[in-house]
Amino acid sequence: MPRIAYVNGRYVRHADAAVHVEDRGYQFADGVYEVCEVARGFIMDMTRHLDRLGRSLGELEIGWPMSRKALELVMREVVRRNGVRDGLVYLQVTRGVAPRDHFFPAGHVAPAIVVTAKRASRAAADKRAETGIKVITVPENRWERVDIKTVGLLPNVLARQKARRSGAAEAWFVDHDGTVKEGAATNAWIVTQDGTLVTRPADFGILRGVTRATVMDIAASMNLTVEERPFTVQEAHEAREAFITAATTVVMPVVEIDGRTVANGHPGSLTLSLRNAFFDIAEKSRAC
Repeated sequence: MPRIAYVNGRYVRHADAAVHVEDRGYQFADGVYEVCEVARGFIMDMTRHLDRLGRSLGELEIGWPMSRKALELVMREVVRRNGVRDGLVYLQVTRGVAPRDHFFPAGHVAPAIVVTAKRASRAAADKRAETGIKVITVPENRWERVDIKTVGLLPNVLARQKARRSGAAEAWFVDHDGTVKEGAATNAWIVTQDGTLVTRPADFGILRGVTRATVMDIAASMNLTVEERPFTVQEAHEAREAFITAATTVVMPVVEIDGRTVANGHPGSLTLSLRNAFFDIAEKSRAC
């Protein structure tokens, strides 16, 4: 089955999908995106993802490329046409095509939209969670508005590449005061010795993760305490457990930070309980 993409009103072969050379996303990173997990034929947390898309578009003064309801239908159709039961659906909206100029285009320019979907192995992800992942820390070097989910991700790309070369799966950005901000593509969490979940407040310093919000719902259902506050790298080293959250990883245990093991170096039981409960608590929209 050939992969299918949706590009500006047309379903096309993924290999033939293309945007104009003067698309502002290509030239200025003038665009935003969302990634939703697809699990067991459902798009997870679609409402929260599209709410965040709307906020990102509003912050950049980009209009919706179509009605929200129409976009939901396109997402479902792309998942269906690609036969994705477990995987990801990606959507990107840019300001559109216009002659290259730093100013916003004069007059009406239609926002450009791309939607793609791909399969992923649930078994492989679950196996990874059984052993946990390693992370490294890197100095914060991004712009201040990381709360907007833009396609301008070069610092994140470089941080992730450094992590890979170090044998790690993720990099945590650390602020000038020594506190952890978030991962290059994930939100960062620790569990204190008394079982409290700690993650940085989702203000303008980090992205307001959708999976992060759902984990808070899960924590509430399990009567767990969540503290939204900064935590230091040292606290992370001394934590009972650590983990990351994102649509691409759901809840993934962290067992090593900068070469130092977290607790006994194995995934924590509380982290795995959150992961196991995710599908039951998260919003599910039938995709195929």
